[in-house]
Amino acid sequence: MARKELQHIIQAAGLGLDEADLYIAGLQIGSAPASEYAKRTKLNRITAYNHLEDLVRTGIFTMVEDRRGKRYSPIAPEYLALEARKNAQALERALPELRSMQGAHHRKPQVRFFRGWEGVRHVYDDTLGAESEILNFANSALIRQYWQDYDKEYVAERVKRRIHLRGIAPDDIVGRRVHGADRAALREIRLVPAKDFDFNNEINVYDNKVSMITFAENAEDIFGIIIESKEVADTQKQIFEMAWRYAGKLKKERAE
Repeated sequence: MARKELQHIIQAAGLGLDEADLYIAGLQIGSAPASEYAKRTKLNRITAYNHLEDLVRTGIFTMVEDRRGKRYSPIAPEYLALEARKNAQALERALPELRSMQGAHHRKPQVRFFRGWEGVRHVYDDTLGAESEILNFANSALIRQYWQDYDKEYVAERVKRRIHLRGIAPDDIVGRRVHGADRAALREIRLVPAKDFDFNNEINVYDNKVSMITFAENAEDIFGIIIESKEVADTQKQIFEMAWRYAGKLKKERAE
């Protein structure tokens, strides 16, 4: 992984760019004076010293002083990961208040476009922040074809976050197998005839958002869209409920 990418990841723990660079340098050199950190990061010595002192105060670095002066060491990466999780949890708790502070001009419909498989993963990640249940149209076989660890990674994380899902999927071999694990996966799926409803894309409706993912033969041609609009989401929720009732009627007819 490139150093710049590591820097951005470490910033999730609340560090600035220079501080993240100092942390990486600390893992490489261990206990060292500010001058050595300055040399490794190409920061001005005074700047490096001031950052290190701040990092000691926030608990990201430790400092010991001996006859040769002050020597600084970073905390273990495991502890840094805990700090990052604390920051993420604090942000989630603050989301309702932050949203309430948005002016009306910020609440206009927003559309975000994501290209390629890595981009589409961001669309799935967004659904994991849902505060309401997820309403889903999907082809169970298709998503698992592109994402082999879908159940271990996405579904497991959704269950961990206690986000319930109601879904409509084609009635095929994979659809029936997935439907059989509904209780453990915190979801309820209703199956519809695959010959009539063989979905080639996926739609998720949650909170005030609608996300759509379109699959393609080549990974680079896959794309996703997130539409953030209360009006659009409300309409899609009504469409889902209409389809949900239809799927329930089919299920009842099959049972009879």
